[in-house]
Amino acid sequence: MTPTTETLTAERILEATEEVLRRHGPAKATVVDVARALGVSHGSVYRHFRTKAALREAVTKRWLDRTSASLTGIAAEARDPEARLRDWLAALFTAKRRKAGDDPELFATYQVLTGENVEAVGAHITDLTGQLTRIIRDGADNGAFTATDPATTARAVFHATARFHDPGYAQDWDQPDIDAQFEAVVELVVRGLRA
Repeated sequence: MTPTTETLTAERILEATEEVLRRHGPAKATVVDVARALGVSHGSVYRHFRTKAALREAVTKRWLDRTSASLTGIAAEARDPEARLRDWLAALFTAKRRKAGDDPELFATYQVLTGENVEAVGAHITDLTGQLTRIIRDGADNGAFTATDPATTARAVFHATARFHDPGYAQDWDQPDIDAQFEAVVELVVRGLRA
């Protein structure tokens, strides 16, 4: 099937947009480039995404949602909250570090896009802190953690570990002792939460 005869979906457009952004960067990538990559008119792209900004926001949200989705299962597991918290923080760090290291061009592009799409970033952070809240609430409910306000505690844990998931610190993630630094911070956080 040629690109022009395949059904044009929002998902196909987002995949093509990601590839165009990887090739051209956020400053030079256009809707026309995306349409060309798909073998359609730019009007076809605009039928799915009314503006270039809406397309860029959707790509950003899709990228952020991949990280959230990979953590949802850990947050929902019915097992020891301390182990879940450790695993969740480690999975978040691994996901962010992998994105920065495996595809640095695309990661740099997304740093630009996340700066443009504050609402998508805010929703992502709300989702992540919601997952943390669930883990901490479970720990408080079973007596493993002392947290009178799990949501506030979750936000504090999120901020305390920012060096290991905030893209602004990506340049630090390849330091030789970064894993030891991560483990030390997680240990400190967990000790502070224990009942």
